[in-house]
Amino acid sequence: MKNKTKPRKKKASGAKDNDAALREHLAALLKGGGAHARFSRVIADFPADKRGSVAGGLQHTAWQLLEHLRIAQWDILEFSRNAKHVSPKFPEGYWPKTAGPADEAAWDQSVASFEKDLRGMIALVKNPKADLYAKIAHGDAQTILREALVLADHNSYHLAQIVDLRRALGVWKAS
Repeated sequence: MKNKTKPRKKKASGAKDNDAALREHLAALLKGGGAHARFSRVIADFPADKRGSVAGGLQHTAWQLLEHLRIAQWDILEFSRNAKHVSPKFPEGYWPKTAGPADEAAWDQSVASFEKDLRGMIALVKNPKADLYAKIAHGDAQTILREALVLADHNSYHLAQIVDLRRALGVWKAS
């Protein structure tokens, strides 16, 4: 008896497939993991009494790094999607004025804002209507693709600094 099912056609690898794959790769890069630490892992259970501490030759506290990450990510996201966005003054507008958070609520709010804006950037790069290659009209030749890569690189760099700080403070548990 002959098999009456029709042979499956191979799905053509076209521009739409490549675009979708690129968007998924960008989303994965922004989320972290693989060769990069995830934000949630780096921040998880950071002791409240160490959030304003500097350690062994390192320049910043966890609070300063967290706030810098949050502010820079917010700026990159808003620049990417809002022509009326005004960036903070560089560099002072990208760093908190204090070594530590005012309280637990300030830390929690910064973490929540970072996570919300990260989801926003991931949604932007995953949106097939967003042209990743088009110059951002209000920019200087930037594209959404470039901004997503800059953000992933920036986040990875500073999350690694937090890991180093945790190690130096003795509050990093290797997995």
